[in-house]
Amino acid sequence: MLLTTERLLLRPWQEADVNDLYFYSRDPDVGPACGWAPHQSLEESRAVLRSILSGPECYALCIKETNKPIGTAELMLRGNTDVTDRADECELGYWLGKPYWGRGYMPEAAAELLRHAFEDLNMRAVWCGYHEGNDKSRRVQEKLGFVFHHAHPVQVLGQERISRVNRLTREQWLARR
Repeated sequence: MLLTTERLLLRPWQEADVNDLYFYSRDPDVGPACGWAPHQSLEESRAVLRSILSGPECYALCIKETNKPIGTAELMLRGNTDVTDRADECELGYWLGKPYWGRGYMPEAAAELLRHAFEDLNMRAVWCGYHEGNDKSRRVQEKLGFVFHHAHPVQVLGQERISRVNRLTREQWLARR
């Protein structure tokens, strides 16, 4: 599946993307904000590409002109998320390489994934969360209309943090269009 926005191409990850994945994933400002440790090697990134980034609705976010990945976004379907066990709900997860922060790429990509979730996959709700202190992720979710649902403590990289979980229903999404 290929999805497009004004500036981005959302496509499946490919083996040839491993160098770009490693370049952005090794940055200590990227992974820990999302709850994962920076990648330590190209082989670690290759393993992540083959396992974690291989889901049916996992996309490499690419600048259209270069087709080079700058981040990822995924709709985690039932069985790949612990937020919901419903087949008509999913969880949106994402991260973006630091050189591209603050340019509006993530809200643009996530908006297209929400359209895809509600129109193509017929979801009734999309869940999304962030760890307190990750203001960039919080702002993306606010821009997209997500509504706070609940918070709970989680262990992230050996520390207890608060995870804030938000939800956007099809009706809320339609009302914002």
